[in-house]
Amino acid sequence: MTEAPVHTPPLEATAERLEPGDSGPPLNAAAVLAAVFLIATCGLIYELIAGTLASYVLGDSVTQFSTVIGVYLSAMGLGAWLSKFIGSGVVVRFVEIESAVALVGGTSAAFLFLAYSHLSFFHPLLYGTVLLIGTLVGLEIPLLMRILKDTYELKDLIARVLTVDYLGALVASLAFPMFLVPKLGLVRGALAVGILNALVAIWSTYLFARIVHRPARLVLLRVEAFFVLILLLVGMVFADELTALSEDEMYPDPIVFAETSPYQRIVFTRSGSQFQLFLSSHLQFASGDEHRYHEALVHPGASVAAGLGAPLERVLVLGGGDGLAVREILKHDSVRKVLLVDLDPVMTTLARDFPLLAELNQRSLHDPRVRVTNADAMTWLASGAEAEGRFDLIIIDFPDPNSFSLGKLYTTRFYRLVQRVLAENGALVVQATSPLIARRSYWCVVRTISASGLHVQPYHANVPSFGEWGFVLAARRPFDPPSELPDLELRFLTERTMASLFDFPRDMSEVETEVNRLNNQILVQYYGAEWSRWY
Repeated sequence: MTEAPVHTPPLEATAERLEPGDSGPPLNAAAVLAAVFLIATCGLIYELIAGTLASYVLGDSVTQFSTVIGVYLSAMGLGAWLSKFIGSGVVVRFVEIESAVALVGGTSAAFLFLAYSHLSFFHPLLYGTVLLIGTLVGLEIPLLMRILKDTYELKDLIARVLTVDYLGALVASLAFPMFLVPKLGLVRGALAVGILNALVAIWSTYLFARIVHRPARLVLLRVEAFFVLILLLVGMVFADELTALSEDEMYPDPIVFAETSPYQRIVFTRSGSQFQLFLSSHLQFASGDEHRYHEALVHPGASVAAGLGAPLERVLVLGGGDGLAVREILKHDSVRKVLLVDLDPVMTTLARDFPLLAELNQRSLHDPRVRVTNADAMTWLASGAEAEGRFDLIIIDFPDPNSFSLGKLYTTRFYRLVQRVLAENGALVVQATSPLIARRSYWCVVRTISASGLHVQPYHANVPSFGEWGFVLAARRPFDPPSELPDLELRFLTERTMASLFDFPRDMSEVETEVNRLNNQILVQYYGAEWSRWY
């Protein structure tokens, strides 16, 4: 009986299925681990970019980061599971996936900004992008571990790869807020990280060249990776144009200045002689009517402080980095010192040096009576603010509580910290969102300040750019609404107007709410629910 002939396919047909260790010199394990490190760094940065971008345009940073992280980690698990279906050509698949990560991740910020500006279904695109990037990143590490399986014992392989992976995550978490966002911004930062991924893909074609025996296939992989690299480099050159293209649709008027700080996206728009400031897509003021807001913010409190017997010499401003509240404070001749505590040095630098804003605030931050401290207000108050002494008037001008990081600045804990630096006869004023649009939110702020031990007088003013806007006046002892104004150069307030601010119509009258405490942040929930019904 004759044996059946054994069919042996040619080497060209089987070479792509070879695994490391089958032939040739050993892999450079250190270089492969370096690739793991870079992949981990890039992967986490894409996740941080998506979370930051979502918080910029949607608000509520805790919710956005929580959901983005959850989707991303789940997608990585999905990618790891899918990796088991890659049975051959592991190196080829790895390089292709790395090029795909570079392309999708590198263009993700520009794509999402454009999607938010032009499309109504942003959420599916946001989470779809995060899902795709996470899945691709989740595929990478299992494939690299398979490539290294003959270089290390299993226990050493797992320990080394995971150690390097976690170190890459650490580097990403430090580089993102300290360098990437403030120096490059989200669009250019994503493109830069994509370029790094593309370089890893190109490098891998040389690092694993001995495993891919078909020269034509190797050349094709390099061409693909180089194409992605060139595309991303072109994106870097036109990053400003990409950002402008997306942001121009987000704002009603042309952008005249935009900068990303470590804390927020700062955008100025202009229409004719009027201009507006937006922080992370939220309007902060319009130059045509901001005087109404800032006069209402400062002068009723100054009148109460004077009426209670405070000399009105020392004033503290928390927030208000645009310098407009400081401008109003300096109209009082009695003022000897103004301390402005604002988180963002980029914002206070613009208030001093950006011509449009410096002219509007009448160069208030250049006044020798004014000192600027860039710090988180709550941290500053909790870590020795008493050394500055007590203040006759405290103006609190924070953005609305649309996230938990801002909501903490509207809690009983915060207001009790503020009381430590409030003079016995001093007054405190807080901007407190709209009592018409966000009625429960407004009265929650009022009740929270009262629960902290202060006596309160709520009031409101009409600011056309915002509508009805709410404020809370507070002091250590009972007081009546102010009825007198000093002789100042004001455009909005009169004694008669000021008295009317403390009268609430029925649709803005008090409603029952909970107190906003640090451990529950009920105010953020009120705010999100109420504003979402209007916008």
